[in-house]
Amino acid sequence: MSERVALYLQDAHDLRQGLDYVRYAEERGFEAVWQAESRLVRDAVVPMAAYAAVTERIKVGSGVINNWTRNIGLLAATYLTLDDLAPDRIICGIGAWWDPLAHNVGIQRRKPLTAMRETVEILRRLLNMERVTFHGEFIQVDGIELDVVHGRREPRNVPIMIGATGDKMMELTGEIADGVVLNYCVPPEYNDRALELLARGAKKAGRTLEDLDRPQLVVCSVDTDREKAMDSTRELLTQYLAQQPHIAKASGVSQDVVDEIQSILGWPATKEQIQHAKHLVPEDLIIRITASGTPEEARTKVDEYRRHGCTSPILYPVGGDVKLLIDTFS
Repeated sequence: MSERVALYLQDAHDLRQGLDYVRYAEERGFEAVWQAESRLVRDAVVPMAAYAAVTERIKVGSGVINNWTRNIGLLAATYLTLDDLAPDRIICGIGAWWDPLAHNVGIQRRKPLTAMRETVEILRRLLNMERVTFHGEFIQVDGIELDVVHGRREPRNVPIMIGATGDKMMELTGEIADGVVLNYCVPPEYNDRALELLARGAKKAGRTLEDLDRPQLVVCSVDTDREKAMDSTRELLTQYLAQQPHIAKASGVSQDVVDEIQSILGWPATKEQIQHAKHLVPEDLIIRITASGTPEEARTKVDEYRRHGCTSPILYPVGGDVKLLIDTFS
């Protein structure tokens, strides 16, 4: 059996161009495409619908939406709708979001574990076409159900995958989710601890680690010109280390480096600021936490993530020729 591989798209391309990439990935045997929803730039749902509409076999996942900004009824209706468009091909990747972005738009992320547990439970029940009454700490619903009059009434096969980074969320994922979306910008050995926590959570639910799918986002910059590939990744890491502190913490980057980058970058960061700060990202960090370089170097690094428990790398093309990346891993 061929190894599983998926494509990750964010906002560095024209949206219609993204449709071409997804069709090409399907032709070349990719299992799935995942659409990002992170910064305030491009939501996941609209591109997911577009990808589903122009393909026949490839799975389409959110990588990842957050559990704070869509009420539970709307969230369930969204994935019902996507499943209507591409039955049995939709994956709900969901995460706890991050500060300072959440705080800046007025979301107070208190008790993220409780909030996630309630979201996953009620979302699953609604997609199972149950009528739900639930009074929790975050979700309050009375007799709601997916009100399908014209269409399929049967339960929907939409796996719920949590984009977990921290230890407690990782353990919870093992207990309640169908799988985990392991984060990017971490070294392969980060997964060793993650798998221990997933197994601990799975045991609480009478399951094992093998019951959980474990796809992983991997920053991947491929170019026949190695230095060009490395420089593209350096620019991305400059922005991520400044704006997503949970990733910086998981990657083991020195707080002094993060502080210095943050002192240069604004929000949103400009291209000029990124160019000014990118020299602070050392090459050894790029090599340690991404799959960057020539096609052979990228393949070798991705194999490291597989050896550390990743079941399907979700490749995030950074700069360069996206079709070259697809061909490299097809």
